[in-house]
Formats: sequence, structure tokens, C-alpha cells
Amino acid sequence: MLPYFVAFLDRSRTVAGPGFNRWMVPPAAMCIHLSIGMAYGFSVFWLPLTRAIGIDHSIPCPETMPWYEKLFTTRHDWDKPLLGWLYTLFFVFLGSSAALFGKWLEHAGPRKAGLAAMVFWCGGMAIGAIGIYWHQLWLLWLGTGVLGGIGLGLGYISPVSTLLKWFPDRRGMATGMAIMGFGGGAMIGSPLADLLMRRFASPNSVGVWETLLAMAGIYAVFMTIGSMAYRVPPPDWQPNAVARNHDKIPKLFDASHVPVDVACKTVQFWLLWAVLCLNVTAGIGVIGMASPMIQEMFGGRLLGMNASIDQLTRDQMAQIGTVAAGFTGLLSLFNIAGRFFWASISDWIGRQNTYTIFFILGAALYCGAPMIGKSAGVGAFVSVFCVILTMYGGGFATIPAYLADLFGTRMVGAIHGRLLTAWSVAGILGPGLVNYINDAQLRSGVPKSDAYDLILRVMAGFMVAGFFLNLLVRPVSRSLYTTSEKDHAIDLAEINDGKHDCEPESGKPGSHVVAGALWAMAIIPLAWGMWMTMEQAARLWR
Repeated sequence: MLPYFVAFLDRSRTVAGPGFNRWMVPPAAMCIHLSIGMAYGFSVFWLPLTRAIGIDHSIPCPETMPWYEKLFTTRHDWDKPLLGWLYTLFFVFLGSSAALFGKWLEHAGPRKAGLAAMVFWCGGMAIGAIGIYWHQLWLLWLGTGVLGGIGLGLGYISPVSTLLKWFPDRRGMATGMAIMGFGGGAMIGSPLADLLMRRFASPNSVGVWETLLAMAGIYAVFMTIGSMAYRVPPPDWQPNAVARNHDKIPKLFDASHVPVDVACKTVQFWLLWAVLCLNVTAGIGVIGMASPMIQEMFGGRLLGMNASIDQLTRDQMAQIGTVAAGFTGLLSLFNIAGRFFWASISDWIGRQNTYTIFFILGAALYCGAPMIGKSAGVGAFVSVFCVILTMYGGGFATIPAYLADLFGTRMVGAIHGRLLTAWSVAGILGPGLVNYINDAQLRSGVPKSDAYDLILRVMAGFMVAGFFLNLLVRPVSRSLYTTSEKDHAIDLAEINDGKHDCEPESGKPGSHVVAGALWAMAIIPLAWGMWMTMEQAARLWR
């Protein structure tokens, strides 16, 4: 039984047969990305976990307690900086595993990679739930952070790689579909987590560990179905559009490229690495603290009351927690929109100009956000961060094209995988700075409503630094480009007329039903998440 299952996961068993409908692949990819994208929504758990022991109130650790004892204490609650390290672990191990397993994915195939992502992500959440139940922070870090982070990396790269193979004639759209799901995961996961926590909350539990177990089970089903639906095209396959329009072939299949090891030694690669790192550091720091930030900055104003967060009752705290979950989901919605909008804009104005807009507009918005929140109210403050999140998502969607412009398209996947280590570094810098600056502000006596002002000014400084680094990017010398005999042979196999009869893109008659079912699995949860997000977020503009 086991040998058969191992053989079933082999890449050769995922090669599509005649008449396969390539439009079945995008929803399969979205099933995985919408699941792992909940990593963006984990801030909804922070405040409940700060009172996992006290339930109604937090029981803080003594100031003299060493940090390593906090990993094992069962008598005191965790603070936000400690919980924020979980968010850091997510993206450290996402970038590291993406860089490490990128080449393995091409040999193992997307089905095996997708199932591995499911085991790590869902298994990590289950282990994290046990860590919360036993109140062992180290186990939460190990399970949800480390193992879950590896699952994020495997789950992130497999859909991108697979969709690019199926849509060589629509690379931008393919990348957008793949990365969109990751940005939209929190829009589903945040309101779902809020509903489940309120359902599982009791006098003895804040409902977080039960919620993690339930979500791990739900995500396991979706990720398994998505992995099973994956297929890769035959080596000589080409879309009908390419077969009909031979003049497009040189643009779609260009063997001239900069080898990955050479590309990673260029100044341009490291400038883009720094550009991505700075853009992500600012955005990821805000996303990681989105829920507690809006609750602590506005408190009772989220409910139309003139009261700070410390003056609210438990029921009122639950109400603003729901509003904050709507804010987190709303950020996810604009994160999605930005991935399509800015990537499309970059085709018209260029990648460098697009990033220039990110940094100029981003610096102004980060710097002005505290003043806007105090003078114009909650709605204006939320609007500012919605715009910021479009640029955060747009940065991820634009960077593969930026790399392709500089180094060619053949090795862009491998180069992109290595560039994602910038995400790992940003995962340390962003949440770490936000958590510890916020904690230092509170310890120095700054009111909770003002404790994020300095953080936002620091993020504005990152935007200014990114602006100047982006200006330094110049085209790569053509002397670094190569077209090896092996690469040229691969290209000829891919575009050679007559070696493969292009099947109808609509696929076999029965494939319409399967494709429709897969699209429904992706779209229905996304539509529900969007509805819940808008319903909850509507309170932010009252």
C-alpha cells in the first residue's frame, strides 16, 4: 500500500493527459494559497492569548523573569512581543524553505510538494494548539512557527511554478492568480477564527487552541483536494494561442538568460533584495500587529464610545475584537487588489517606476497616519492602511517581473526563490521592531493610543531608504547572459511544431464539471470572507 501511495505522488503521475483543462489548475492552487494565507491573519489571536491564563484579564510575567523561563511558564500569560516572534518564524522559514526546496519541487512535482505543505502547515497548527493547551510557548513556536513556516514555503512556491508552466502566454495573470490566494487567506481566516473563538470561548478558555485545531482540519481538506487536482503539462505542450501565433514564440520562450549563480552575485540582485526587504519589513510589521494596533489606538471609539481599551468590559472587548478582525480582513482584501492592480500598472510604467511610487507614497502615508487617525477618525486611518497594503501586495506581484526584466525568464523561478530570503529577514525586522518599540513605549509611560506613532515614523524611514536604493538599479550587462546548448534544446522541444497536437483549452466534456467544482471551492469561501470582511469593516467608517 505504501509503495503504491509513494508512486502515486511521483511527478510522472501528475503529467496531464490529452484534453486536460488547464483552467482546473488555478483553483487548485488557490485552495492551497487561501489556506496558508491565514498566516497574515494570526494577529487576531494575539490579544486573546495575552490572557489565556487569566481569561478575563492578563496575568503578566514578573519583570525580573528571564525570557527563557517565559517559554515554559504555566502560571503567567504571554505578552505581545513574545507572541510576535511566532509571526517572525512564519516568514523566516517561508523564505528559507522556498530557497532550499525550489529545485526539489521541480523534480518532486507539485502534488508531492502540495501534500508536504499540508502536513507541515496543518500539523504545525495542531502542535501549536497543544502548546496553547499546555501553555508551553516553545511548543507553539516550534509547531505553528517553525513547522508551519516550512509548510508556508512549500505551499507558496508550488502553485507559482505550476501555473507559470500552464500559462506561458499569460505569465502576469498566472502569477497574479497564484499570489492572490496567499494575500486573501486572512480575509477568510480572520473572520472564521473570530467566529470559532467566540464559539469555543468558556470560563476556562479563550477558545484559541480549539480554533487552531478546527482550522487545521478544514485547511487539511482543502489543501489535500488542491494537491490532488494538480497536473503539470507534457514537456512538448503549448497553448492554442502559441500554436496559432508563431510570432509570439520568441517572447514566450527565450533561452537567453543570466544563470542563477551569476545573477545572485550581481549588484542588481542585491539592490532588489534590499528593495523587497524594506518594502516587506514595513508592511509585514503593520500586518503582524493590525488587530491589537487598531484596538489599542482607538479603544471604545470603535464602538462609538469615548473610552480607552483599559476601560472596556469583557463583552465590549469581544465586540472591538470582532471589529479588529474586520480590519485585518479588510487589509487582506486590499492586499489582494494590490497584487493585480500594481502588477498591471507596472506593465505600462515599468517596474522601477512602480516601486518609486511605492516608496514615495508609502513614506507619506506612514508618516501621516497617526495625525490622520487623531484628526480625521477611524475611517480615514483605515483608508490609509488599505492603500499601504495595496503597495505591500503589489511589491510581491511586481518583483518576479522586475527580476525577469533584468535576468531573463528562464531562471527567474530559481532567482525569485533566493530573493525570497529578503522576506525571511523582513519577517525578523518588521514584527521585531513593532513589538519591541511598542513595548518600550508602553514601559516608558506612553499611552496605548499613542504607542504606535514612533513605529510608523520608523516605517516611513524604511520607505525613504528603499526609494534611493531603487534608483540605483540599472540594466544587467549583456555579457552576463548565456544560452547553453542544453537550454536551447529544451526551448526547441517546448516550441517545436508538430511534436504535440494542442488539445482544446476547454478540455474534455466532463472536465467542465470538475473545473466548476474546484472553482466553487475557491470562490465560495473567498466570497464569504469578502462579505464578512465588509460587514465587520463597515463599522470602521461609522
